Amino acid sequence: MSIVLIGLLASLGAGLMTGVGALPVLFGRTITRKWSDMLLGFAAGVMISASFFSLILPGLDIAKAETGSVWAAAAIAAGGIVLGALAVYAMNEALPHEHFIAGPEGADPGALSRIWLFVIAITIHNFPEGMAVGVGFGGGDVANGMSLATGIGLQNAPEGLAVAVALRGLGYAKGRSFLIALMTGLVEPVGGLIGVVAVTMAEALLPWGLTFAAGAMLYIISHEIIPETHRGGHQHRATTGLIVGLVLMMFLDVTLG
Repeated sequence: MSIVLIGLLASLGAGLMTGVGALPVLFGRTITRKWSDMLLGFAAGVMISASFFSLILPGLDIAKAETGSVWAAAAIAAGGIVLGALAVYAMNEALPHEHFIAGPEGADPGALSRIWLFVIAITIHNFPEGMAVGVGFGGGDVANGMSLATGIGLQNAPEGLAVAVALRGLGYAKGRSFLIALMTGLVEPVGGLIGVVAVTMAEALLPWGLTFAAGAMLYIISHEIIPETHRGGHQHRATTGLIVGLVLMMFLDVTLG
């Protein structure tokens, strides 16, 4: 099986975990805000750990091997992280979208309905995650790619549940809330395919791709996830979830990668 197909399937599997996480809403199950904040904190911890252990550190190692210079490797990693963060910032500014708690952001939505603004917001969030999985496979390191796909899939489940519960709170039907949550995860294989093809075709892009994906995820963590988990006054639970997610992802990366 080609590495491109493996990367695509792995990012698809990670994206489908969003739908798996949303399944309880079909049976009338909901979660309290404090548990939602704790689960989203867990997702943030997984993303932080994945950014450093599965993306930035391998990116530094590859850049050092390619250039023979620690200084050049550090510069490439710094540049990739900044570019990734700037890319998500640009999407946030250019695309009309709305967060469940923070409200509307970006350009004028025009005639777009509110539900599509929510979908765009979650798409901006999920696309870099799929790309990270694809880039992880793009260098031919299947172990690192599987570690990333596992971690991203784990953090997608609580995110999918949080999205579906929030939609139910806005009055959407059970089935529609589930389908929308599932749909938002299906952007990940698109990002995964772009990531794995790009770094497979141009191997020199691999350290840039790894650190770019890390920068994009770090921006999302700081700009969206952590502030949202602290708005309801459950920062202690959210921080506990973050530490658990970070440690679990670190353990997965060390043992699988």
